[in-house]
Amino acid sequence: MAPTVSLRLLRHACALLAAWLWVSAQAVAAEPVRVAVTGPFTGGSSPMGLSMREGIRIAVAEINARGGVLGRPLELIERDDEARNERGAQVVQELIKEGVVAGLGIVNTGVALASQRFYQQARIPVITSVATGSLITKQFLPPQHPENFVFRVSANDTLQAAMIVEEAVERQGLRRVAIFHDATNYGQLGREDLEQALLARGLHPVAVERFQLRQADMLTPLRRARAAGAQAVLTYGIGPELAQIANGMARMGWKVPLIGSWTLAMSNFIDNAGPNAEGARMPQTFIQEPTTERRASFLAAWKEKTGTERIPVPPAAAQGYDSALLLAAAIEQAGSTDGDRIREALEDLRTPVHGVIMRYHRPFSRTNHETITDTRDISMGEVRNGQVVFARDEDRQRATQQ
Repeated sequence: MAPTVSLRLLRHACALLAAWLWVSAQAVAAEPVRVAVTGPFTGGSSPMGLSMREGIRIAVAEINARGGVLGRPLELIERDDEARNERGAQVVQELIKEGVVAGLGIVNTGVALASQRFYQQARIPVITSVATGSLITKQFLPPQHPENFVFRVSANDTLQAAMIVEEAVERQGLRRVAIFHDATNYGQLGREDLEQALLARGLHPVAVERFQLRQADMLTPLRRARAAGAQAVLTYGIGPELAQIANGMARMGWKVPLIGSWTLAMSNFIDNAGPNAEGARMPQTFIQEPTTERRASFLAAWKEKTGTERIPVPPAAAQGYDSALLLAAAIEQAGSTDGDRIREALEDLRTPVHGVIMRYHRPFSRTNHETITDTRDISMGEVRNGQVVFARDEDRQRATQQ
């Protein structure tokens, strides 16, 4: 009898072990895939950060409703970087310790340059959803860095500067322009891109004015620019200070075109400048119009999620949304949450991703980590009646075909 009892006990133990292993496997399978989301959710840059975060949230809710990735839900671990370089670096280091497998977000160029190095060191891929400084995806290039873990979905400033100068010089025939830029990394690098775009046409700005964040007095530099004979003001800054420029120009009665980077679409520019924002032009990756079914669906999801139709910064929301879709596709293709395998999948995405900005067909490669590489992928926007619309019919027509 003893051997029979022992055999039964052994079988029972094996059954218990198998059940335990099955339960453990199910628990591991259901464990969320943790993804970092960082950006300025307070302060002057917050319209961009909040729009981006909401776009990412909408995408992740859709992904999880379809079963997540690798049979596991995506979990967003969010941190406010306050648009401060040192804070951005701090929160990324904290998130890496918390076990994130990838990063999304980052709005400000200086924050990106200060913080993405920690993703690089940890071999964790990050898709920059908003920051546009041209150096961002070039910070970790070969041969010094054999692999680059930094990707981007926004339009870099080299492309934007080319569009801004083309609008002023070629389309509007203005050769005497002033550059107004803020003192951040974003403003300084943007100013350099504008100067290079002008130089390519044999031109130099008649005035270059640098201003601080939260600077209220723009009248003095505006008067200098007008005295220098500027026919247009080209800008690189964010909403609050851009509004001060537009309001200052109105107080002076100086009616020249205001053309700048995509941040002229920020709600705190349009709201603070009011009627003085009318006519301002800027490059846009996404304009809030339902030009395709995909965009109409996204706008409906935004309204359902937020309770309002207005998106504070539409390109930031759309870029956030698309960055999450691209990351999810890479994780699925990699079949893993290992950083190197996700990076390799991003560099060779074999399944098209239908985003809001575009339909992505192999958007990245080993040598190119930018989804947008041509000005034809960007539209020129214009503030009309307090909202950003297509400045050119040709852009609207192209948008209906994407």
